[in-house]
Amino acid sequence: MRSRAPLAASLAACILPALLDAGEPSLPQGLLLDGAVSGSVAVVVGERGSIWVSRAPTAGWRRVESPTRATLTGVALAPPTADGAPWIGWAVGHDALVLGTRDGGAIWTRQFQGENLQDSFLDVLALDSRHAIAVGAYGLYVSTGDGGATWERRQVLAGDAHLNRISRSAAGTLFLAGESGTLLRSRDEGLNWVPLRAPYEGSFHGVLPLDRRTLIAHGLRGHLYRSADEGDTWQEIAPPVVGLLATGLRLRSNLILIGGPPRALALSRDYGRTFSLVPGAPSTAVAELIELPDGGVLALGEAGATPVILR
Repeated sequence: MRSRAPLAASLAACILPALLDAGEPSLPQGLLLDGAVSGSVAVVVGERGSIWVSRAPTAGWRRVESPTRATLTGVALAPPTADGAPWIGWAVGHDALVLGTRDGGAIWTRQFQGENLQDSFLDVLALDSRHAIAVGAYGLYVSTGDGGATWERRQVLAGDAHLNRISRSAAGTLFLAGESGTLLRSRDEGLNWVPLRAPYEGSFHGVLPLDRRTLIAHGLRGHLYRSADEGDTWQEIAPPVVGLLATGLRLRSNLILIGGPPRALALSRDYGRTFSLVPGAPSTAVAELIELPDGGVLALGEAGATPVILR
C-alpha cells in the first residue's frame, strides 16, 4: 500500500437520514482505504469509487452515489461550523481526482482532475470549509483556498518521493510523511514547509499528533518513533510488530492505536511510550482507524469496516 446556508443545512439534515435505510449492510463492505469523522457525520471511502456515509444518532451506513469508479484513497471533513454542521468535505484518489461535498457526504461532485491520470492522490486534509490540501504519489501536492472552486499545484519537496499522509496538531501545525525518510512541518497552514531530521531513511506512512507538541511517526517494517518537541528530536519505540504500520489514532480517552499488518493492532495506554498487541485484531490488513461519534472504533481495510474491541 504505497502507498482524510441555513436552507442547505435543512435539506442535508433531511437527506442524510433518508439515505440511511435498513436495506444496507450494517457496516461498509469491500476494500476501504480511509475514513473521516466530523461532528455527527462519518464517511469512509475505498475501491471503485465507493463512498459510505453514516449520521448519528441514526448510526446506520449507506453507500451513496459516487461520480467515479476510480479507487478513493483519502477523505476529509471540515470541522463543524458554529451550528455544529460539518457539511464541507473532500475525497481524493486515483486518476489524479478530487471530489467535493457540500452536504455532509450525501452528494459528491468532481472538483479537480490533474492532466496526468497516472497520478494518484493518497491523502487529503480539510483545514476549514475553504482550505484543504491533497497530497500523493511522486510529490503530488495541491491546495484550495476557496472551498474547492480552484486548486493550485505546488512542489514542496525536492525530488519525487511519495507523500503518504498529511496531518495537523492541536496547535495547528501541519506534518507531511513520505518515502525516503520524508518528514516535513509547516507552522503557517502549508504556505512554507521545513524538512525535519528523520530518525531513519525508510518510508513514513504518517505522523500522528497527540497534542500540541507530542507526535508519533510510523512507517515500514515496524518503525515507530515518538517526539515531544514537534519533531525536532525523536525517540524510537520498541516495535509491537514487524510490518507496515499504516495508520495511527488517538482516541478521546487518550489511548493510542497503531495498525497495519493482519492480526497486529497495537495499543498504548501510556500516551505512546510503549505498545502491546490487541487480542482479536482484524485478520486482514488495516489501512485506517476511525473513532465514531458514539465512541466505537472501526478498522478499515481489506475486510471492509471491522469493529475494534478494546479490553
